[in-house]
Amino acid sequence: MIRKLTYIISDQTNPYRNLAFEEYLLNRVEPGECILYLWQNRHTVVIGKNQNAWKECNIDLLKQDGAFLARRLSGGGAVYHDLGNLNFTFLAQQQDYNVEKQLQVILRAVQLLGLKAEKTGRNDITIDGRKFSGNAFYETGGRCYHHGTLMVQVNVQNLSRYLNVSEDKLRSKGVESVKSRVTNLKEHSESVDVESLKEKLIEAFGEVYGLMPQSFPAERLNEGEILALEKRFASWDWILGRKIAFDFEASKRFAWGDLTLQLSVNGGYIRDAAAYSDALDQDIIAKIPDALMDIMFDKLSVCEALSRMEKQTAQEHKRAMLEEINRFLSEQNF
Repeated sequence: MIRKLTYIISDQTNPYRNLAFEEYLLNRVEPGECILYLWQNRHTVVIGKNQNAWKECNIDLLKQDGAFLARRLSGGGAVYHDLGNLNFTFLAQQQDYNVEKQLQVILRAVQLLGLKAEKTGRNDITIDGRKFSGNAFYETGGRCYHHGTLMVQVNVQNLSRYLNVSEDKLRSKGVESVKSRVTNLKEHSESVDVESLKEKLIEAFGEVYGLMPQSFPAERLNEGEILALEKRFASWDWILGRKIAFDFEASKRFAWGDLTLQLSVNGGYIRDAAAYSDALDQDIIAKIPDALMDIMFDKLSVCEALSRMEKQTAQEHKRAMLEEINRFLSEQNF
Protein backbone atom coordinates (compact mmCIF):
# COMPACT_ATOMS: atom_id res chain seq x y z
CA MET A 1 0.00 0.00 0.00
CA ILE A 2 1.35 3.43 -0.97
CA ARG A 3 2.00 5.57 2.11
CA LYS A 4 4.45 8.10 0.66
CA LEU A 5 4.66 10.00 -2.64
CA THR A 6 7.94 11.57 -3.71
CA TYR A 7 8.82 13.37 -6.92
CA ILE A 8 12.01 14.58 -8.55
CA ILE A 9 12.49 16.75 -11.64
CA SER A 10 15.80 16.32 -13.47
CA ASP A 11 17.79 19.45 -14.28
CA GLN A 12 19.84 17.52 -16.86
CA THR A 13 19.14 16.87 -20.55
CA ASN A 14 21.85 14.26 -21.16
CA PRO A 15 20.11 10.90 -21.80
CA TYR A 16 22.83 8.79 -20.19
CA ARG A 17 22.63 10.82 -16.99
CA ASN A 18 18.83 10.66 -16.95
CA LEU A 19 18.69 6.90 -17.60
CA ALA A 20 21.30 6.36 -14.87
CA PHE A 21 19.25 8.45 -12.45
CA GLU A 22 16.17 6.38 -13.30
CA GLU A 23 17.93 3.10 -12.51
CA TYR A 24 19.38 4.58 -9.32
CA LEU A 25 15.89 5.58 -8.13
CA LEU A 26 14.61 2.10 -8.97
CA ASN A 27 17.27 0.60 -6.70
CA ARG A 28 16.39 3.03 -3.89
CA VAL A 29 12.58 3.11 -3.87
CA GLU A 30 11.31 2.15 -0.41
CA PRO A 31 8.38 -0.09 0.63
CA GLY A 32 5.14 1.92 0.55
CA GLU A 33 6.70 4.62 -1.64
CA CYS A 34 5.89 5.67 -5.19
CA ILE A 35 8.37 7.98 -6.92
CA LEU A 36 7.43 10.19 -9.87
CA TYR A 37 10.51 11.15 -11.87
CA LEU A 38 10.19 13.81 -14.60
CA TRP A 39 13.01 14.27 -17.12
CA GLN A 40 13.90 15.52 -20.59
CA ASN A 41 16.52 14.46 -23.12
CA ARG A 42 17.87 16.76 -25.79
CA HIS A 43 18.02 15.55 -29.40
CA THR A 44 18.03 11.80 -28.66
CA VAL A 45 16.82 8.49 -30.05
CA VAL A 46 16.18 5.93 -27.28
CA ILE A 47 15.81 2.29 -28.29
CA GLY A 48 14.30 -0.60 -26.32
CA LYS A 49 16.45 -3.12 -24.44
CA ASN A 50 16.29 -5.81 -27.15
CA GLN A 51 16.26 -3.71 -30.30
CA ASN A 52 18.86 -3.74 -33.07
CA ALA A 53 20.12 -0.13 -33.16
CA TRP A 54 21.38 -0.47 -36.74
CA LYS A 55 17.90 -1.42 -37.92
CA GLU A 56 15.76 0.90 -35.80
CA CYS A 57 17.36 4.26 -36.57
CA ASN A 58 19.67 6.13 -38.92
CA ILE A 59 22.85 6.04 -36.85
CA ASP A 60 24.94 7.91 -39.41
CA LEU A 61 22.44 10.78 -39.54
CA LEU A 62 22.32 10.92 -35.73
CA LYS A 63 26.11 11.25 -35.61
CA GLN A 64 26.12 13.84 -38.39
CA ASP A 65 23.57 15.95 -36.51
CA GLY A 66 25.29 15.62 -33.14
CA ALA A 67 22.33 13.73 -31.68
CA PHE A 68 22.47 11.05 -28.96
CA LEU A 69 21.67 7.36 -29.30
CA ALA A 70 20.69 5.63 -26.04
CA ARG A 71 19.37 2.23 -24.96
CA ARG A 72 17.00 1.89 -22.01
CA LEU A 73 16.37 -1.06 -19.67
CA SER A 74 12.76 -1.59 -20.71
CA GLY A 75 11.39 -3.26 -23.82
CA GLY A 76 9.25 -1.64 -26.50
CA GLY A 77 10.18 0.39 -29.56
CA ALA A 78 12.44 3.28 -30.51
CA VAL A 79 11.39 6.84 -29.64
CA TYR A 80 12.69 10.31 -30.40
CA HIS A 81 13.19 12.83 -27.57
CA ASP A 82 13.83 16.55 -27.73
CA LEU A 83 13.05 19.39 -25.36
CA GLY A 84 9.48 19.50 -26.66
CA ASN A 85 8.98 16.12 -24.99
CA LEU A 86 8.57 15.35 -21.28
CA ASN A 87 9.40 11.89 -19.93
CA PHE A 88 7.82 10.44 -16.80
CA THR A 89 8.74 7.41 -14.69
CA PHE A 90 6.74 5.86 -11.85
CA LEU A 91 8.90 3.70 -9.57
CA ALA A 92 7.66 1.39 -6.81
CA GLN A 93 8.29 -1.94 -5.18
CA GLN A 94 6.31 -4.78 -6.74
CA GLN A 95 3.67 -4.97 -4.01
CA ASP A 96 2.97 -1.23 -4.42
CA TYR A 97 3.11 -1.11 -8.23
CA ASN A 98 -0.18 -0.31 -9.99
CA VAL A 99 0.01 0.48 -13.72
CA GLU A 100 -3.66 1.38 -14.02
CA LYS A 101 -3.39 3.90 -11.21
CA GLN A 102 -0.20 5.32 -12.70
CA LEU A 103 -1.92 5.73 -16.06
CA GLN A 104 -4.74 7.53 -14.29
CA VAL A 105 -2.20 10.13 -13.15
CA ILE A 106 -1.26 10.82 -16.79
CA LEU A 107 -4.87 10.93 -17.96
CA ARG A 108 -5.86 13.19 -15.06
CA ALA A 109 -2.94 15.59 -15.67
CA VAL A 110 -3.97 15.96 -19.30
CA GLN A 111 -7.57 16.49 -18.18
CA LEU A 112 -6.41 19.27 -15.83
CA LEU A 113 -4.96 20.95 -18.92
CA GLY A 114 -8.41 20.85 -20.55
CA LEU A 115 -7.80 17.83 -22.82
CA LYS A 116 -9.30 14.35 -22.94
CA ALA A 117 -7.00 11.39 -23.60
CA GLU A 118 -7.42 7.62 -23.52
CA LYS A 119 -5.24 4.53 -23.34
CA THR A 120 -5.24 2.50 -26.57
CA GLY A 121 -3.44 -0.56 -27.86
CA ARG A 122 -0.69 -2.24 -25.89
CA ASN A 123 1.13 0.85 -24.59
CA ASP A 124 -0.14 4.10 -26.16
CA ILE A 125 -2.06 7.12 -24.85
CA THR A 126 -3.92 9.01 -27.55
CA ILE A 127 -6.02 12.08 -28.33
CA ASP A 128 -8.51 11.72 -31.19
CA GLY A 129 -6.87 8.43 -32.17
CA ARG A 130 -3.36 9.90 -32.45
CA LYS A 131 -0.54 8.95 -30.09
CA PHE A 132 1.19 11.50 -27.87
CA SER A 133 2.52 9.06 -25.28
CA GLY A 134 4.17 5.66 -25.52
CA ASN A 135 4.72 3.60 -22.36
CA ALA A 136 7.14 0.82 -21.41
CA PHE A 137 7.76 -1.24 -18.29
CA TYR A 138 10.62 -2.86 -16.38
CA GLU A 139 10.88 -5.15 -13.37
CA THR A 140 13.86 -6.53 -11.49
CA GLY A 141 14.42 -7.87 -7.99
CA GLY A 142 10.92 -7.03 -6.78
CA ARG A 143 11.14 -3.41 -8.00
CA CYS A 144 9.28 -2.00 -10.99
CA TYR A 145 9.04 1.07 -13.13
CA HIS A 146 6.61 2.37 -15.71
CA HIS A 147 7.88 5.14 -17.94
CA GLY A 148 6.83 6.95 -21.07
CA THR A 149 6.96 9.97 -23.31
CA LEU A 150 4.62 12.95 -23.38
CA MET A 151 4.82 14.84 -26.67
CA VAL A 152 4.16 18.52 -26.05
CA GLN A 153 5.90 20.21 -28.96
CA VAL A 154 8.27 17.60 -30.43
CA ASN A 155 9.93 18.23 -33.81
CA VAL A 156 8.01 15.55 -35.74
CA GLN A 157 10.22 16.07 -38.81
CA ASN A 158 13.23 14.83 -36.82
CA LEU A 159 11.19 11.94 -35.44
CA SER A 160 10.53 10.66 -38.97
CA ARG A 161 14.09 11.41 -40.18
CA TYR A 162 15.84 9.41 -37.49
CA LEU A 163 13.49 6.46 -36.90
CA ASN A 164 13.18 3.54 -39.32
CA VAL A 165 9.62 2.35 -38.76
CA SER A 166 8.85 -0.84 -40.68
CA GLU A 167 5.99 -0.95 -43.17
CA ASP A 168 4.57 -3.98 -41.32
CA LYS A 169 4.38 -1.98 -38.10
CA LEU A 170 2.66 0.95 -39.80
CA ARG A 171 0.20 -1.40 -41.49
CA SER A 172 -0.59 -2.99 -38.12
CA LYS A 173 -1.50 0.50 -36.88
CA GLY A 174 -3.56 1.23 -40.02
CA VAL A 175 -1.52 4.33 -40.92
CA GLU A 176 0.77 5.35 -43.76
CA SER A 177 3.57 7.12 -41.89
CA VAL A 178 4.96 7.65 -38.41
CA LYS A 179 4.14 11.37 -38.66
CA SER A 180 0.45 10.69 -39.32
CA ARG A 181 0.02 8.52 -36.21
CA VAL A 182 1.49 10.90 -33.63
CA THR A 183 0.40 14.27 -32.28
CA ASN A 184 1.70 17.00 -30.00
CA LEU A 185 -0.43 18.24 -27.09
CA LYS A 186 0.27 21.75 -28.39
CA GLU A 187 -1.84 20.94 -31.47
CA HIS A 188 -4.85 20.48 -29.18
CA SER A 189 -4.28 23.40 -26.81
CA GLU A 190 -2.01 26.38 -27.43
CA SER A 191 -1.73 27.03 -23.68
CA VAL A 192 -0.01 23.68 -22.96
CA ASP A 193 3.75 23.73 -22.42
CA VAL A 194 6.26 21.47 -20.67
CA GLU A 195 6.30 23.49 -17.45
CA SER A 196 2.51 23.49 -17.07
CA LEU A 197 2.45 19.75 -17.76
CA LYS A 198 5.01 19.13 -15.00
CA GLU A 199 2.84 21.07 -12.55
CA LYS A 200 -0.31 19.18 -13.50
CA LEU A 201 1.43 15.81 -13.28
CA ILE A 202 2.50 16.47 -9.69
CA GLU A 203 -1.00 17.76 -8.87
CA ALA A 204 -2.63 14.69 -10.46
CA PHE A 205 -0.13 12.39 -8.68
CA GLY A 206 -1.41 13.65 -5.33
CA GLU A 207 -5.05 13.62 -6.43
CA VAL A 208 -5.08 10.02 -7.70
CA TYR A 209 -3.24 8.59 -4.66
CA GLY A 210 -4.88 10.88 -2.09
CA LEU A 211 -1.53 11.91 -0.60
CA MET A 212 0.64 15.03 -0.70
CA PRO A 213 3.70 14.55 -2.96
CA GLN A 214 7.00 15.56 -1.36
CA SER A 215 10.25 16.50 -3.10
CA PHE A 216 12.73 13.59 -3.17
CA PRO A 217 15.33 14.25 -0.41
CA ALA A 218 18.80 15.17 -1.71
CA GLU A 219 20.42 13.17 1.11
CA ARG A 220 19.12 9.94 -0.50
CA LEU A 221 21.27 10.54 -3.60
CA ASN A 222 24.76 9.08 -4.04
CA GLU A 223 26.61 10.87 -6.85
CA GLY A 224 29.31 8.20 -7.17
CA GLU A 225 26.78 5.42 -7.79
CA ILE A 226 24.85 7.57 -10.29
CA LEU A 227 28.05 8.36 -12.22
CA ALA A 228 28.93 4.64 -12.44
CA LEU A 229 25.50 3.91 -13.93
CA GLU A 230 25.86 6.88 -16.31
CA LYS A 231 29.16 5.48 -17.59
CA ARG A 232 27.49 2.15 -18.42
CA PHE A 233 24.55 3.77 -20.22
CA ALA A 234 27.01 5.85 -22.31
CA SER A 235 29.20 2.87 -23.26
CA TRP A 236 29.44 1.51 -26.80
CA ASP A 237 28.83 -2.04 -25.56
CA TRP A 238 25.53 -1.08 -23.94
CA ILE A 239 24.22 1.15 -26.72
CA LEU A 240 25.23 -0.75 -29.84
CA GLY A 241 26.01 -4.14 -28.37
CA ARG A 242 27.55 -6.65 -30.71
CA LYS A 243 26.63 -7.69 -34.21
CA ILE A 244 26.98 -11.41 -34.91
CA ALA A 245 28.01 -12.97 -38.21
CA PHE A 246 24.83 -14.97 -38.74
CA ASP A 247 24.10 -17.90 -41.05
CA PHE A 248 20.34 -17.96 -40.45
CA GLU A 249 17.84 -15.14 -39.96
CA ALA A 250 14.07 -15.19 -39.53
CA SER A 251 11.76 -12.23 -38.87
CA LYS A 252 8.07 -11.78 -38.19
CA ARG A 253 5.70 -9.19 -36.73
CA PHE A 254 3.39 -10.64 -34.08
CA ALA A 255 0.50 -8.96 -32.27
CA TRP A 256 2.84 -8.33 -29.30
CA GLY A 257 5.66 -6.87 -31.43
CA ASP A 258 8.29 -7.78 -33.98
CA LEU A 259 11.01 -10.43 -33.66
CA THR A 260 14.22 -11.05 -35.59
CA LEU A 261 16.23 -14.14 -34.70
CA GLN A 262 19.81 -14.53 -35.96
CA LEU A 263 21.86 -17.72 -35.54
CA SER A 264 25.55 -18.35 -36.18
CA VAL A 265 26.30 -21.99 -37.01
CA ASN A 266 29.56 -23.93 -36.90
CA GLY A 267 29.93 -27.68 -37.29
CA GLY A 268 26.19 -28.16 -37.30
CA TYR A 269 25.71 -26.49 -33.91
CA ILE A 270 24.44 -23.03 -32.95
CA ARG A 271 27.50 -21.19 -31.58
CA ASP A 272 26.01 -17.70 -31.31
CA ALA A 273 22.51 -16.25 -31.30
CA ALA A 274 20.77 -12.87 -31.15
CA ALA A 275 17.11 -11.99 -30.69
CA TYR A 276 15.88 -8.47 -31.49
CA SER A 277 12.39 -7.27 -30.62
CA ASP A 278 10.27 -4.28 -29.63
CA ALA A 279 8.17 -6.54 -27.39
CA LEU A 280 7.28 -4.93 -24.05
CA ASP A 281 8.15 -8.22 -22.30
CA GLN A 282 11.88 -7.66 -22.72
CA ASP A 283 13.00 -10.40 -20.32
CA ILE A 284 11.56 -13.37 -22.23
CA ILE A 285 13.14 -12.19 -25.50
CA ALA A 286 16.50 -11.69 -23.79
CA LYS A 287 16.49 -15.35 -22.64
CA ILE A 288 16.01 -16.87 -26.12
CA PRO A 289 19.67 -16.69 -27.30
CA ASP A 290 20.93 -18.54 -24.20
CA ALA A 291 18.30 -21.25 -24.71
CA LEU A 292 19.58 -21.90 -28.25
CA MET A 293 23.31 -21.82 -27.59
CA ASP A 294 25.30 -24.98 -28.42
CA ILE A 295 22.32 -27.03 -29.58
CA MET A 296 22.14 -28.73 -32.98
CA PHE A 297 21.10 -26.48 -35.83
CA ASP A 298 17.98 -28.29 -36.91
CA LYS A 299 14.30 -27.49 -36.64
CA LEU A 300 13.55 -30.20 -34.08
CA SER A 301 16.30 -29.11 -31.67
CA VAL A 302 15.40 -25.41 -31.92
CA CYS A 303 11.70 -26.06 -31.35
CA GLU A 304 12.43 -28.42 -28.44
CA ALA A 305 14.61 -25.76 -26.80
CA LEU A 306 11.81 -23.20 -27.05
CA SER A 307 9.31 -25.76 -25.73
CA ARG A 308 11.54 -26.26 -22.67
CA MET A 309 11.59 -22.52 -22.15
CA GLU A 310 7.81 -22.43 -22.40
CA LYS A 311 7.40 -25.14 -19.74
CA GLN A 312 9.74 -23.29 -17.39
CA THR A 313 7.89 -19.96 -17.79
CA ALA A 314 5.28 -19.17 -15.16
CA GLN A 315 3.36 -16.32 -16.81
CA GLU A 316 0.69 -17.44 -19.26
CA HIS A 317 1.15 -14.54 -21.73
CA LYS A 318 4.89 -15.24 -21.96
CA ARG A 319 4.22 -18.93 -22.61
CA ALA A 320 1.84 -17.85 -25.38
CA MET A 321 4.58 -15.67 -26.91
CA LEU A 322 7.03 -18.58 -26.93
CA GLU A 323 4.39 -20.88 -28.44
CA GLU A 324 3.85 -18.40 -31.29
CA ILE A 325 7.59 -18.06 -31.90
CA ASN A 326 7.96 -21.84 -31.87
CA ARG A 327 5.14 -22.23 -34.38
CA PHE A 328 6.70 -19.61 -36.65
CA LEU A 329 10.14 -21.25 -36.57
CA SER A 330 8.64 -24.68 -37.25
CA GLU A 331 7.49 -23.27 -40.62
CA GLN A 332 10.99 -22.05 -41.62
CA ASN A 333 13.39 -23.90 -43.91
CA PHE A 334 16.51 -24.99 -42.01
